[in-house]
Amino acid sequence: MTMTQPKNRQQEKQTMINFTKMHGLGNDFVVIDAINQRISLTSEQIRFMADRHFGIGFDQLLLVEKPSSGNADFKYRIFNADGGEISQCGNGARCFARFVRDKKLSDKDEICVDTGSGQLLLRFDESGLITVNMGIPKHKPAEIPLLAEQAPNHLYTVSVDEIETTFGAVSMGNPHAVIQVNDVKTAPVADLGRALESHPVFPERANIGFMQVIDRSRIKLRVYERGTSETLACGSGACAAAVIGIGQNLLDHEVCVELPGGELKISWSGQGEPVFMTGPALSVFEGTINL
Repeated sequence: MTMTQPKNRQQEKQTMINFTKMHGLGNDFVVIDAINQRISLTSEQIRFMADRHFGIGFDQLLLVEKPSSGNADFKYRIFNADGGEISQCGNGARCFARFVRDKKLSDKDEICVDTGSGQLLLRFDESGLITVNMGIPKHKPAEIPLLAEQAPNHLYTVSVDEIETTFGAVSMGNPHAVIQVNDVKTAPVADLGRALESHPVFPERANIGFMQVIDRSRIKLRVYERGTSETLACGSGACAAAVIGIGQNLLDHEVCVELPGGELKISWSGQGEPVFMTGPALSVFEGTINL
């Protein structure tokens, strides 16, 4: 598949970029090898590529780059559909691991990647699923970041459209708010998600999760992702919901998270320990685009 961005008066020449379209439980990505290609993308170009009518269409763009530290195998960069760069994406991390293996950039069963929020360890198991060590959750408001005083139980209340909304807050390398609901089917994901995502208490905006507890080992979850809107799955959002639920003693330490696009397994031993996420990642098609 080859696609071409419409030229404007400022565009004198175009660059052809090879890409792979991938998804993790329906959370879809364009992944680009920026090691063997010279890549320099503007926010405008990223927004064009993300457009599902005129471009390729994706929730996030992933770049595979050379590592910035000596002990890492690669560097992992993530851009939202609005062109803004972010530091973490769990479903994207699994696609990243699948991409570097499929492209024979690495044959390791475990790889270490640099990200904007630290390093991630990505591991293949015998069934082909990928486990990501998502790091240690951060609960301090300044680390999320959240403009509020520390709450002993990590639960906060703000006014959204004159309605009091209570949520748990945590950083999984990116900011998350998790709201417990009775039924995710009727949760106001679009309206409340949009309003809370850009609420002044979140200076860097936030991903907003709506969590329904089924039992101590299973939840249902929908996530409004910052800079994107609702997606079919959010890996870091699944981790955040599990952490908040375990922290509130609503869940056991191993949780199945049921998202609109499928299921993820989340494991967390508790305060000061890393979160582990396990799930699939699939390639959809290869293509080139002229920018």
